[in-house]
Amino acid sequence: MSKVCAITGKGPLSGNKRSHSLRATRRKWNVNLQTVKVVVDGKPQKIRISARALKTLKAKNAI
Repeated sequence: MSKVCAITGKGPLSGNKRSHSLRATRRKWNVNLQTVKVVVDGKPQKIRISARALKTLKAKNAI
């Protein structure tokens, strides 16, 4: 499964891990994806959306 939000399109970000001595090694921040059942065109469907998108949709009563 891809690590991309189905609604917002957010994907993983990359950057540097910094040790105490400031040595830089590459690391990745993955998106906090949650599997949610949503009704799309009258049919229930499971989609993976980010926690931030889920929070926004719940606030707007879209889910």
